[in-house]
Amino acid sequence: MADIRVLIVEDDPFIAMDIESAVAEHLGDGIELIIVESVAEARQMTAKQLSCALLDIDVVGGKTFDVASILQDIGTPFAFVSGSAPHEVPDTLRGVRFLRKPFSTSEVAAFVKSAVSVPNLQAAQA
Repeated sequence: MADIRVLIVEDDPFIAMDIESAVAEHLGDGIELIIVESVAEARQMTAKQLSCALLDIDVVGGKTFDVASILQDIGTPFAFVSGSAPHEVPDTLRGVRFLRKPFSTSEVAAFVKSAVSVPNLQAAQA
């Protein structure tokens, strides 16, 4: 199992592939990318050890705000990657990084790099 595990919650398979490619291209093969498309699957994944998460807001089964709250409570870094407007995010989650679709792949990769910290990534790949 990889030391770095990134949860991607996205119900559009093409956008999920874009995010996956951006992260893999910038961070290499030493990471595990976990892609789910529903709130229920995302909730299950919060019980696992995650390095960070990228959450679309509107996915299969509703909005990911409760998943975001769980991640916030357990200290897992995450960002919203969404076409929704930032003002739609509940007040308790307004300080979270928000990457608006269409996103730049370098923005997504930069968030993941900062969340997992590049020195730790380089050590994990050594």
